[in-house]
Amino acid sequence: MLPTADFYGTPVTRLIYGDNPINGHSYVEEKVSGEEMLDYYTADRVIETLFQCEEAGVNTYMALANTFIMRVLRQYRRDGGKMNIMFQTFPAMDLDANLTHMMACEPIAIYHQGGTLDYMMECGQADLVRSRIQKIKDRGVITGMGTHDPETLLRAEEEGWGCDFYMACLYNARKGQRGQQSGFITGKEKGITLYPDDRWIMFDAIRKVKKPVIAFKILAGGQRIMNLPEDRKEAEIELAFTEAFENIKPGDYTLIGTFQKNSNEIGQDAAIVGRVLGKLASRQDQVQ
Repeated sequence: MLPTADFYGTPVTRLIYGDNPINGHSYVEEKVSGEEMLDYYTADRVIETLFQCEEAGVNTYMALANTFIMRVLRQYRRDGGKMNIMFQTFPAMDLDANLTHMMACEPIAIYHQGGTLDYMMECGQADLVRSRIQKIKDRGVITGMGTHDPETLLRAEEEGWGCDFYMACLYNARKGQRGQQSGFITGKEKGITLYPDDRWIMFDAIRKVKKPVIAFKILAGGQRIMNLPEDRKEAEIELAFTEAFENIKPGDYTLIGTFQKNSNEIGQDAAIVGRVLGKLASRQDQVQ
């Protein structure tokens, strides 16, 4: 098992599994298209991937709450799957109906999807955002919100929007999309540019908030390693996770999605995270 941190009474591995590739959301279209991801990730292959997560020591899955994933989770549980389930809301579905479906899966947490939340903030709808967060809390579940904007993260904490945790994207994908609806509503845009310097701004914001944070897009959706030769990719992945764990709080987490078609990427990532956290713990022991 990978190292864990306490998440409101549940030990959660500091590497959480995300499912952008499972749902065909590719940020490296020229290398692996969203269509290829969708063709690969049948229900059976999603379940196989979740069991690969378990074998790698990852104990928590952050799932998009669409009807496909929730049906898959029923089969996964029936087949003996034991991972903790967290959900991100599915913007294409009415929030109340979506929450009812999610709660039937007994999640340990639910968060409001980030792209749609950021769009609401860009439109001056902070009151709507707070009311939607409250709708999640009213279900009696640990409640979070996602954002790509460090200022929104800090504002939510400072104004007490009622979040128990945050999902923070290390790269501000909203820079070229401000005032535009989320791709979940309009159809995903191709060729989103992610800017390397953004991560340092978000790291600073993550450290300033007291609540737990799950940092995602550790590898910039794969863009960080896309053009590297194979013999350099593992070192770059280790560097990316080292940066992340050095710059988030001890009780924070990372999240990664993988495409398992050609190799067991989650197994590789989990081994790297275990190694990185081991080195950081050893360094801390030496300092003490």
